[in-house]
Amino acid sequence: MKAFGISNGDTLSVALFTDVTNSKELLDSMQAGTLEPEVALLNALLIPDIFPVLAAAHKTLLLNSRGSLTTRTLHSELVFNYSGSKHITESLKRCGISDSSTYVLAARFNASPDEMKAISALIGGKEIELEELEGKANLAQIQKHYKISGPELGISSLADAITCRIAARDAL
Repeated sequence: MKAFGISNGDTLSVALFTDVTNSKELLDSMQAGTLEPEVALLNALLIPDIFPVLAAAHKTLLLNSRGSLTTRTLHSELVFNYSGSKHITESLKRCGISDSSTYVLAARFNASPDEMKAISALIGGKEIELEELEGKANLAQIQKHYKISGPELGISSLADAITCRIAARDAL
């Protein structure tokens, strides 16, 4: 588990899990609104680096401060903002977890150590270091989802390309 300062004293605590066995139960609880503590569960195969997640988190907190969230909760808004798409359902299905997800990034805003322990206990998998994100990311799937071309990667990193799409989504 690692906590990152986002803005105005807000933090985002993240934990990366592999070999997750209970993603169907987690997804069902999340959709029913009974997941406690509330947490964003992202498909870690689409995350090559933590920086785009932090950019999405900053955007989420900014929208929340303006009272203009698109989704029902702060944590679903994080998944939505990470996706780069304007379609809520598609975003949550693509960048959130599915019934068969085994590689998951859990993120919670302003989490206490006890809440992060509860999240770790909730997820049936092995917690690993965030540094493993890049090596396990599905590059072909990321490039297809975000429509990133080869020439673009010649002048920029994959994480930078995703971050640009997150930041520019509302302007396009």
